[in-house]
Amino acid sequence: MPDDWTIAAAMLPFPSVLPDGTLVQDAPAERWHYSLSEVAALGFRHVDPTDSWLRVGDLTAARRKELHDVLAGLGLTMPAISTARRSVIDPAHGEENLAYCHRVLEAAPEFGATTVSVGLFQALTDRQREVLWFWTVPGASDPDDQDTWELAVARFRDLGRHAADLGLNLSLEMYEDTYLGTADSAVRLVTDIGLPNVGLNPDLGNLVRLQRPVEHWQSMLDKTLPYTNYWHVKNYYRSEDPASGIVLTHPAPMEFGVINYRSAIAQAIGLGYTGAFCAEHYGGDGLAVAARNRDYLQTLLVGSSA
Repeated sequence: MPDDWTIAAAMLPFPSVLPDGTLVQDAPAERWHYSLSEVAALGFRHVDPTDSWLRVGDLTAARRKELHDVLAGLGLTMPAISTARRSVIDPAHGEENLAYCHRVLEAAPEFGATTVSVGLFQALTDRQREVLWFWTVPGASDPDDQDTWELAVARFRDLGRHAADLGLNLSLEMYEDTYLGTADSAVRLVTDIGLPNVGLNPDLGNLVRLQRPVEHWQSMLDKTLPYTNYWHVKNYYRSEDPASGIVLTHPAPMEFGVINYRSAIAQAIGLGYTGAFCAEHYGGDGLAVAARNRDYLQTLLVGSSA
């Protein structure tokens, strides 16, 4: 039933460093409770911790137990764990990131998570950190190099096999200027990996927000939805001036942005999608907008299931 469909809150709106300089990673469980209670207060029953807030894979067993207890006390479940900026082919940190992703997989079953989302996007550059919207400045990109492509395939296949051993799905998040940066490339990558538990996270918000020409969102969905096993959902306003070539974008609630999620969700359900969703939003009160997105998404799921 749509009311039972898993729609998790992303912890993107919450910083990883507290005002006193303490890392959330090292903060007492009471501080985790404070942030997660805000999520629960807005009616969420599920949460994706999003490792830009808390790295579950780097917690000790005792601290994982603390987190588990906090979640249980608030009536929250963790259906998935998303990693961010942990590219397994990062030239400097690829092997370290691969080991980290394996630790996330090992931790996931303790929380009842069934999916781990990974990607190829790298750390923000200094310039990206300086501007209002980081996606308006080019970041790191994957090289046009077959050996590096094969390395990505091999390392994701390694993670996929580990995930399968643990009864988990591995989802590859689409993101600009990576091997998951276009629909065609993302489908080719997941096909080359060739494991049934490895699919795509078609976070098209990461692409339609780019202030340059991009493939139409409908075309991207047509290609990627058959491979989708987890879905970060968010939307953006997008305005294009063909005469000047200027493209401007800005975060938007799901029902207002350029992606028509009413048709997107109906298409996904029609293709048999049964996975979880993760509601995201950048800027302003991101958590409140994510809750609005959840409510809107629930109406779409009711309509698609009627």
